Amino acid sequence: MPSLVKSTINILLADDDKDDRELFKEVLDELPFSFRLETVYDGEQLMQLLNHANKQLPDVLFLDLNMPRKNGFECFSELRRNENLKKLPVIIFTTSFEPEVINLLYDKGAQYYIRKPNDYAQLKKVIHLAITLISQTNLIKPPKEKFVISQASFQNEHK
Repeated sequence: MPSLVKSTINILLADDDKDDRELFKEVLDELPFSFRLETVYDGEQLMQLLNHANKQLPDVLFLDLNMPRKNGFECFSELRRNENLKKLPVIIFTTSFEPEVINLLYDKGAQYYIRKPNDYAQLKKVIHLAITLISQTNLIKPPKEKFVISQASFQNEHK
């Protein structure tokens, strides 16, 4: 299957769960595109990395909401207030699924929202779809009904 992404995509994953970070890397290794993955384990480490003056920003940030020291909500708010970071595409990547939180994150400018699937095949599909969408949309905000990426959205995209 040819790659839908034209060049290497720089991905940053902020997730405190070591197993989830390793699984994410394993999924990326199986997908048909070139990537560079950097991971951080909490919000403080994330913000230090992104605020480093000489650091090139990633193409996309996958952000867990439930992290110690500084959670994903706090990080997302900081990103959107920072002139240098506010245009960074953020995909919320979490176990939480509360409609009011999803609506708030959409309104505040998150690019997509993924509830982490328990099934490996579904995880692979939603990550593939998210990266494909990020690479193809030139960061246009999706309509609200396409904000949450799930197994259903994968099936709808490929009918």
